[in-house]
Amino acid sequence: MFQPAPALARVIEIGEVAAGIAVPEDRGVRFFSASRDFDGLDGMLFRNPEQAARAARDLTRPGARKAPRPIAV
Repeated sequence: MFQPAPALARVIEIGEVAAGIAVPEDRGVRFFSASRDFDGLDGMLFRNPEQAARAARDLTRPGARKAPRPIAV
């Protein structure tokens, strides 16, 4: 019996920078950041890899609001 191949994780790159990886889940893809610049998206669920890539690109635009970083204690 033929079973379709499972969806694969996709690397999200913005220009020459690896922003993160989009890992398939039941309801979409979960983003895991590969760079501190994209930590604001870490763990977020998106409908598809293209939506995750769009969110990562939006963070790199001039004047974009960056997510606040936690303060080390």
